[in-house]
Amino acid sequence: MTERLAGGPPLGLPMEVPAPGLPARVRIHEVGPRDGLQNEKMVVPAEVKADFIRKLVEAGLSTVEATSFVRPDWVPQLADAEQLMPMLEDLDARLPVLVPNRRGLSRALTFGVREIAVFASATESFAKANLNRTVDESLAMFAPVVTEAKEAGARVRGYVSMCFGDPWEGPVAIAQVVRVCRALMDMGCDELSLGDTIGVATPGHVLELLSLLGESGVGTDRLAVHFHDTYGQALANTLAALQHGVTTVDASAGGLGGCPYAKSATGNLATEDLVWMLHGLGIETGVDLGRLTATSVWMAAHLGRPSPSRTVRALAGTTSQQEQ
Repeated sequence: MTERLAGGPPLGLPMEVPAPGLPARVRIHEVGPRDGLQNEKMVVPAEVKADFIRKLVEAGLSTVEATSFVRPDWVPQLADAEQLMPMLEDLDARLPVLVPNRRGLSRALTFGVREIAVFASATESFAKANLNRTVDESLAMFAPVVTEAKEAGARVRGYVSMCFGDPWEGPVAIAQVVRVCRALMDMGCDELSLGDTIGVATPGHVLELLSLLGESGVGTDRLAVHFHDTYGQALANTLAALQHGVTTVDASAGGLGGCPYAKSATGNLATEDLVWMLHGLGIETGVDLGRLTATSVWMAAHLGRPSPSRTVRALAGTTSQQEQ
């Protein structure tokens, strides 16, 4: 029987076998507390959310997306942003928040937030479903938000959803995605996160989009990737992005999340699954996989169901998750 450290992977595993052409270090942009919990049916108390974020930071995650300053009736699971943020003031980590408009930005800045994100769509159907606006109308709405955030000294991330496929429109023209990305960069976004919202991307598609973005002047140093694992392609797509030079990857502890406005979307790429692959490739993350796994087991207990992450299940065991 393989010896195992308490709460961690089997000793010596995964064995590090680097592959050529990959970055030495990857920054994981943890989205579980925001993108993960916003799709839960139950409302998680602010105190539990704060403990969740604290545990993630203690596990070595340097960027943890904390919450969203949206109208409470839009996303009731995140209606406690004002209660949550003061609980995190002592944390030494990047704690970006999502803001939908100038009102949301004003609320966020009141709490000293230094990083914000806006959420755009590459398709008209999702822009209508998510923001009740056309793509161009949503971009026009975000422009003053980005400007005011930058003037306040905040860093701005632009999410672009439906980059690889749309549940209403089907395939999405790559040129259409590039146009939206370019518009967000031109208005001042520091970073773009390319979202495979319904998990339909494949590696060749990922490489083609990254190549065309590069040709348009959007380099990989300004890009992150955000994959869902609906069709089991998230890790393969991530590896393709890394081979192209991307060094920032979004993931969600325990594989939490989906999208409340795209019912075909399943969970995000699990942070533990990503860390297992990266560590096997000899890529530094700064993350303690054992502590991260324990955190996801802890959160799964609060949610009343086992984690969907394969790595969490392998390391912690479904039975032990249900008992805790």
